[in-house]
Amino acid sequence: MTEKTEKKQKPHLFQPGQSGNPAGRPPGARNQATMAALTLLEGESEALTRKAVEMALDGNIQALQLCLSRIMAPMKERPISVTLPPVETAEDAPQFMAALLEAVAAGEIKPADAATMIRMVEAHGEALKGAKTAANLRQAEEYRAAYAKTPEGIAEATRIKAFNDSLSLY
Repeated sequence: MTEKTEKKQKPHLFQPGQSGNPAGRPPGARNQATMAALTLLEGESEALTRKAVEMALDGNIQALQLCLSRIMAPMKERPISVTLPPVETAEDAPQFMAALLEAVAAGEIKPADAATMIRMVEAHGEALKGAKTAANLRQAEEYRAAYAKTPEGIAEATRIKAFNDSLSLY
């Protein structure tokens, strides 16, 4: 059966990863139908736009949808204009949250927007925590380096090493 199948199959014209049309359509090239339509509409766009607006104003729902879809892009997110206190430390977060809740209650922002802002503040808080931890670690390392040079520090380091060695860590 293998011999019969091999005779029916065409040889591979292209190697894996090689396009069937390496030249392909050049970047930026347009379809001929699109080019023909653009040629026909050239110079008429203002009149067509005016007609669509007139039809929309006369109550044609499809023309209205067309006009509105061209005037306004679909908004996925909108900018929020509300005054809130800055969050520079973890202690500022409760004041920020209270102001945010007041803005939601007053209808200044949507609850979904407030939830997004809360996630941003939480991420900011994590960044602040990371910076604080790094500063504390740096300070502890400096203290340890200075303390390690004293006789008490050498004895303490030996005791801590023995303790750590006795722990069974995974």
